[in-house]
Parts: sequence; structure tokens; C-alpha cells
Amino acid sequence: MGLKEGASEDKGLNAKLSSIIGAQAISDLVKTTLGPKGMDKILQSTGRGMELTITNDGATILKALPLDNAAAKILVDIARTQDDEVGDGTTSVVVLCGQLLCEAEQLLMQKIHPQTIIQGWRMATDVARTALLEAAVDHGTDPVKFREDLMNIARTTLSSKILSHDKDFFANLAVDAVLRLKGSTNLESIQLIKKQGGTLKDSFLEEGFILDKKFGVGQPKRLENPKILIANTSMDADKIKIYGAKVKVDSLAKVADIEAAEKAKMKAKMDKIIKHNINCFIDRQLIYNYPEQIFAEHGITAIEHADFDGIERLALALGGEITSTFEHPELVKLGSCKLIDEIMIGEDQLIRFSGVASGEACTVVLRGASSHILDEAERSLHDALCVLSQTVKETRTVLGGGCSETLMARAVDELAATT
Repeated sequence: MGLKEGASEDKGLNAKLSSIIGAQAISDLVKTTLGPKGMDKILQSTGRGMELTITNDGATILKALPLDNAAAKILVDIARTQDDEVGDGTTSVVVLCGQLLCEAEQLLMQKIHPQTIIQGWRMATDVARTALLEAAVDHGTDPVKFREDLMNIARTTLSSKILSHDKDFFANLAVDAVLRLKGSTNLESIQLIKKQGGTLKDSFLEEGFILDKKFGVGQPKRLENPKILIANTSMDADKIKIYGAKVKVDSLAKVADIEAAEKAKMKAKMDKIIKHNINCFIDRQLIYNYPEQIFAEHGITAIEHADFDGIERLALALGGEITSTFEHPELVKLGSCKLIDEIMIGEDQLIRFSGVASGEACTVVLRGASSHILDEAERSLHDALCVLSQTVKETRTVLGGGCSETLMARAVDELAATT
């Protein structure tokens, strides 16, 4: 094997120790963010804008780190998997792995083979899991006790976050939102909206779906039992879509002819949309003045530029489908709800969809003094929602506060004494 100039090669014990040191460095970095006394980290990006992030979320910190150590990258992957599967405990898994590797380093120095160490860890994992299962309590069949379990879990999750001062308030808010899902773990039905102003305790849970957009000019701002067409289509016929294209004409009359042709093409498209017998049209893209004018003439409320994430959630909540072509109205699934109206949050106007087809849909509106506080509050609440949705799916719980850890440690000690 040929190595480049300046490259080095580690073998045997040196290679193992360099990997362990890299993983321990990552573990030590996030260890100070763990628990109720944990401190926040200020992360500054090196890209354009030099954006600041203030957080104590393990996964967020580790995603931002540039790494070249293989073992450290594996720890980051472990934290990401924990974040995707459970939502919380990202710092804990990294600190636990770092501590295990620290102990492994001492065993390696005593010339114990790595496979022997791994075999011991696997045996310890089995007895620790058995001890946990024996201590688990299931209140899934008792709604009152199960809600109390969920509240305790939410409080535990929020204790080490920015929301810890108002953990009872946000625990109740998160439990209400998750119980609306009726056992589903799909958090797409829970929309999180951040609005600057007020305090964190001004946050609230709103049934239905809130879209951070405004109604068009001169259009109805209250619709009862509307038929809603959700679309992702271009409504701006005056743009040439090919980059660098030019149209040359020899008179102003021909420019007028081109504009008239574009207008006729848009009118034909509008006629197809109107045939769907709708009274609300929501488009992901911009709606220009001419189509907006035609919508107003036919008494159709148009909402433009609903971002892709928002329109996906909206389609899910309203029970409709996102449409791009309009030739066959009979094949299009329209969305529906009981009421669309305009509400004010702080100084902003937003659109509320109440009584949506998807009964579990709801919106959490977060208020806070600054964007940094709101971003961290969103991460904290998302962690709590993830953990609660997993608990609703797997209803068994164990005691916290170090009790479960002590129970597992005792089981492992007893195994070690007899092995």
C-alpha cells in the first residue's frame, strides 16, 4: 500500500488508542450540556452570514462539528440515530459510549483482547435489559394514570432544556398535542409556529391548522365549510422559463400579441381550475395579479406562496391531495374543513383552518423574546413530542432519577461477581 507524502499509519494498540481518544474528546465536549445543571453551547457557523446557534441539544451540537476521527464520527452517527428514533437522550448515549471506551482503554492496557471486552459488554447489556423489563410498569389501560406517566416523562425531558422554568405548562401542552394523535407516531400532524414577541408562557396549542400567510386583497376572509384545492402550479405566465432565452420582435404590436397570448393561456388554465367547483385555492407558488383578479370575480379565496413543508402538512390535515394539472376535476381529491378565518398573533395576521378532516391535526404557537430562544424552544418541545409519541406506542415505563441506572448497575455487578 502506497502512502502519500506526510501521511502516517497507525497499527495495533496505537490505532485503538487514537480512536478511543477521539471519541472521548467528543464525549467530554457534550458532557457539560447534560442534565438540569447543563450549560448551553454557542455555535458559530463558518459559512456566509456567520450564523449563531445557542443550544444544549447533543444532536444539534454534534451535527455542527467538522470531524476527521473515525470513532468520533461513529459517535455522531449514534447521536443522530437516537435523535431520529427516540428524539431525546442524544447527549446521554454519547457520554455513555465515551465512558465505556474510557474503561475499555484500561482493559486494553492490561492486554485483554477487544473481543473479550465486547463479549462482556453484551452479557452486561442482556442482564441490564432484563432488570429494566422486570421493573417496568404498564399503565396503558388506565387513561388517568397513563396521562400522569406522560406528564412525568415530559417534565423529565424538559428539565434539562430552555423550557425547564415552565416545564409543567409545556409538559401539559405537549401531552395534549400527542394524545390528539390517538396512538400514531406521525408528528407531521403537529405544526410548530414560532412568533417573536411576548414570553415563552404566552405559547398555546390551537386545534386545527394555522398557515403563516395572508388572504389576497379584496377576497373573503371567512369561509364556512369550504371546498379547498391545494396546488403546486405556476401562476405567473409573464416569465420565460428557459434561462438566457430572448424574444425579438419588430414592432410594439407584436409585443402586445405575445402578452395577449400569455393572458389567453392563463385564462384557459383558470377556467379549468374554476370547473373544480371550489371556493378556496391554495398554491405553493406565487399567484400574479391577473389570476388573483379572476379568482376574486368568481368569489374564490386565493392563498399564495404556501411553502412546501407547510403545504404538505396542510394537505395531510385537510384530507386533500396536492395537484399540478387540472384537466380531470373528477380525479382530484379536494380538502375540506369547517371554517377558514383570519387570526392575529402578536402583530401578524395568519390563516386558521378549524375542524379539519384529520381530527388529530393541531398547531403549537411558540412565543419568545428572540429568534435564538424560539429556535431552542422548538428543539426542546420537539424532543418532548418525539419521546411522548414513542411512549404512547410502547406504554411501559420505568422510574427515573438514577433509580433505573442503579437497578441495572446492581444486576451487572451481580453477574460480574459470578462470571
